[in-house]
Amino acid sequence: MKYKEVLADPNEPIRLNKFLANSGVCSRREADEFIQAGVVSVNDVVITELGTKITRQDKVTFRDRPVQIESKVYIVLNKPKNCVTTSDDPQERLTVMDLVKSACKERIYPVGRLDRNTTGVLLLTNDGDLASKLTHPSLKKKKIYHVWLDKNVAIEDLEKIANGIELEDGEIHADAISYASEMDKSQVGIEIHSGRNRIVRRIFESLGYRVVKLDRVYFAGLTKKNLSRGKWRYLNEKEVNTLRMGAFE
Repeated sequence: MKYKEVLADPNEPIRLNKFLANSGVCSRREADEFIQAGVVSVNDVVITELGTKITRQDKVTFRDRPVQIESKVYIVLNKPKNCVTTSDDPQERLTVMDLVKSACKERIYPVGRLDRNTTGVLLLTNDGDLASKLTHPSLKKKKIYHVWLDKNVAIEDLEKIANGIELEDGEIHADAISYASEMDKSQVGIEIHSGRNRIVRRIFESLGYRVVKLDRVYFAGLTKKNLSRGKWRYLNEKEVNTLRMGAFE
């Protein structure tokens, strides 16, 4: 898949951290750390000042290697269980990168994380600018999970989760919650915008339930429709434009 470039004018000023993010080197926030660490040069001059602007015609190096804007790649993966959401794993477990290694020559990486045993929708891209938008704490993106618990969930507990419960890192509430099956009260669907770590598991654990299985069925407008477990596909132009514009919940 080839996507239309967002920045086409070679003379248009662009922040250095955004340029690094758009090149696939890292996220924008990570770029700021690299700039402050003195490992980024522009036209052979080390740059440490945040907010520095350049143009595409400037020569940028990162750790003495030239940096260029790569073609953008956007992939949605239906993550399987027993698979870690990292670029590499010291314990040599299966990673999401192993599943998409044939997708492209560009260096892509997962946007956000899913626990090793959590399955479902995961976006991978080399668009660091978009990745920052989707994971920034202030820009909470809608996520929907299908949760299987170790016992039936009381209706009162669903109401508690909807109204808000107190966890060790503050109050949290679901934007929507209901039984996923009228026949099986141990299955729940939950819609949430928080990006806090292991938030769905912690919500249910705080009320005395154990999450047996957790599947993310929706993230930032993306679903796993027509994707079997462990399979991936390229996003189409319309989906990419929707993500770029933030035209979703």
